[in-house]
Parts: sequence; C-alpha cells; structure tokens
Amino acid sequence: MTEPAEPQYPQAPPPAYPQAPPPTYPQAPPPTYPQAPPPAYPQTPPSAQAPPPPQAPPYPQAAAPQPPALPPAPPPPPPAPHPHELRFAQRRVHIAEHQRGADGTAVSGLLLHVPNFLCSLLVVSLLSVFFGLLGIVIVVAWLASGALVFHRPTERFIARRLLKLRHPTPQELARITPVWQEVLARAGIEAHTYELWVEDSDRLNAVAAAGHIVGVTRFSIERLPSGQLAAVLAHELGHHVGGHTWSSLLGYWYALPGRIAWRLMLLTTYVAIRVSGLFSWAGPALVMLVFGMVAVVTISFLYGLPLLVLITPYLLAAVGRRAEFHADQQAAALGFAPMLAEVLGLLHAAEQQAEALAAARGRPVKREGALARLLHSHPDYPARLRRLQPHAGPPTPA
Repeated sequence: MTEPAEPQYPQAPPPAYPQAPPPTYPQAPPPTYPQAPPPAYPQTPPSAQAPPPPQAPPYPQAAAPQPPALPPAPPPPPPAPHPHELRFAQRRVHIAEHQRGADGTAVSGLLLHVPNFLCSLLVVSLLSVFFGLLGIVIVVAWLASGALVFHRPTERFIARRLLKLRHPTPQELARITPVWQEVLARAGIEAHTYELWVEDSDRLNAVAAAGHIVGVTRFSIERLPSGQLAAVLAHELGHHVGGHTWSSLLGYWYALPGRIAWRLMLLTTYVAIRVSGLFSWAGPALVMLVFGMVAVVTISFLYGLPLLVLITPYLLAAVGRRAEFHADQQAAALGFAPMLAEVLGLLHAAEQQAEALAAARGRPVKREGALARLLHSHPDYPARLRRLQPHAGPPTPA
C-alpha cells in the first residue's frame, strides 16, 4: 500500500535586524617625561683598575707520543796535530864543552875588521893630540870600551833602543819557555847564559845580538809549531855558540871612528867638486892632493892596510853568508834539520809570492846584479836548503 506524500510548506526567511556600529572613544596621547642625562662617574686610571680575575690554572695536556730519539752523531775527529808540534823531554846532547866560543867564521870576521880598526885607531890618536896627556886616557878608554859588548845593562839598552825588543809577556813565556829549554838542553848550555826577547812584528824572523841576546818575533811565537820554533831558536843559538854575534858587533864598534872619518872625507870631496866650478882646476887638484897624501901615509906607515877598506864590505858579506850556513848546521846537529828546512821553505814561498804579486800589479821586479848580490849578508833560501838536505832526515825523537 502506498503511503501519501508529506505536504511542502514555504519557508519564510528570518527577519534582518539593524547592526549598531561599535562606539569609538578618543585616544589621549601618552604623557612625555623629561629625560635626565646619565650621571658621569670619574674614570679610574689603568694602574688603579682592579686586577683581572684569576684564570683557571691550565691542566696538563697529555703530550702526543714522540718518535724514539736517535742517538747523537759522533763528534768530528780532532784535527791531526802538526807533525812538528813536539812534546819535549829535554835531552842533553852536548855539542861542545864551552858554552860560547869563536869558530873560524868569527875569527875571519875579526881579521877582516883589522883595517877598519887601524883607521879608527889613527883617527882617535889624531883627535887625542888636541887633549895633551888626557889624550892617552881617551885612547885607552876607547880600546877598553869593547868590553861593553858583554856588559848586560849595555846589551839590554841595545835590545830596547836599537833593536826595538821587549821582554816576553807571561803568555809568551808559557809558550816559549819549554821550547827554549829543550834547545838549551840539547846544546848543553845553561838556561841563564842567554836572554830571550820579543819583537812586536807580524813577520817570521829571529835575531841574535851582542853577547847574550836572542830575539824572536811575536808572529813566530804565536804561529809556528813547537818544532819549527825550536829550529829558529837553535839557529840563533848557533850564532852565539860560534861567536858570530859578539865578533861582528865588536868589529863594528871599533870600525865606527874610521867610518865616520871616511864619510867626512867623502863629504869634503863632494864640497870640493861643487866648488871646483868656481875655481876651475884648483878644486880637483886639491882633492887629488888630499887623497894622495892619505895613500902615501897608509902605504908608508900602515903597509897599505887601510886601502882594504874598499873591498872589506864584500869580504864581510861573504863571512856573513858563511856564518848563516854554520848556524844552520848547528840547528841540524841538535836534531832540528827537518823543521828548519820547513821554515826556510815558508820564507822562500813568501818571497816568491811577493814577487808574483808585484808582477801582477804591473810593478817591475828589480833584479840585482852579481856585484850587488855579493853584498848580501844572508845566502838565498835555495842554497841553504841544499846545505840542509843531507841532514833533513826524520826528526830526532824527543
């Protein structure tokens, strides 16, 4: 059976009511208040500021593991000592019984000074005539003055004033004393016989003077090995042992008045020649007359010995070269031939280097003639090395 449908009624819309707007109220502006400036506080100086707060102590950090350390490298080996740096035991060799003598070279030098001595004696005698009886005292005093060669205070004056030497410093004494004592011990000579002096020089050199003086340069003390220094001192000691130093100084002292008179004669000759231009032939005639009288006097009364003065310098230079050879032989006899040969080689090399440097700078090297070389009191280094060659074997053990 079918149900009847429900009737539809019209729906009326709901009534619209008027909406009143919300009330608006006037907004009052916010009040403004005057702002006061911030107060200025006094600034404290940096030094018065409070110290910074303490920092927390650092805590040890664990170190990173390090690789194992390598063993240290061995130190480099010390430089090999110089073959002539010797340790001396001070042996006695006793080359001669006497600690000072006069060999053939010293005697030859004294004989060659005889003409000079006679000329000096003649000059002193002529001057003493003007003093009457006092002149005899003057001549005797001059003859006795040769003893001053062995007078220690006089020798020290010669060392200081003429040779410009000084006493060694404590450091120099510590270096040179054992070397010098070894040389003296090998020669059989007492230590107080000779005195050591030092020359402030940067050259390799040494000197023997008067009767007791042995001088050596500061360079030789500081730079030479002990063996080479001993060879240099042994060479100078050879001059003393052979009598070369005192004989040459004695001859020079007694020849001094004659040398002064000879120079005065040369000066007079020079003045006469200069004046001869004013008096034509009178000047040369006066010179010939003076020299003729001197020649007659020397030939008649002195058998012409003073005329040997003209060739004496060449003979004395030859004696000086022979004395150097003898001093080298003395050092070789003491066992220092290899060391001395090495020192002479150094001197020869320095001489050649100086010549090469002069040639490189464009300076002509002056070559001496044969006559000029005859006046050298020292032989050249190659000749001395040739003389030492038979002795320059292995050094004598100390």
